[in-house]
Amino acid sequence: MEWYIKVLKNYAEFEGRARRKEYWMFTLVNFLIYAALQTLMFMLAGMNPESSVGLVLMGILGLYSLAVFIPSLAVGVRRLHDTGRSGWWLLISLVPIIGAIVIIVFLVQDSQAGTNQYGENPKEMGSAAVA
Repeated sequence: MEWYIKVLKNYAEFEGRARRKEYWMFTLVNFLIYAALQTLMFMLAGMNPESSVGLVLMGILGLYSLAVFIPSLAVGVRRLHDTGRSGWWLLISLVPIIGAIVIIVFLVQDSQAGTNQYGENPKEMGSAAVA
């Protein structure tokens, strides 16, 4: 949960680098929250999404999606920076099927060793603080 909070605190920080762990933990917690809201909506509203409960929950789901949109973009850009790529590579995900595959491959790659044009390696900074 600390990784999720860290991303939300840096919600509009598009500069720097983000470790794989930071990106994927944020993505996991975000998915779990979204799935819980979706499940709650279906359980309480049933098959009638036009019920007042269904509309309220759809509104909450929409607000949550809006609230995490910018932080999701920011952590994605920082993750690409960590692999030595520009954040503009996120746009390749707009290409059907192939774009999604390419962006997933980029996001699962290990950090670029040492300092790159986007800053110091956060993995090395973390281990230096521990030592």
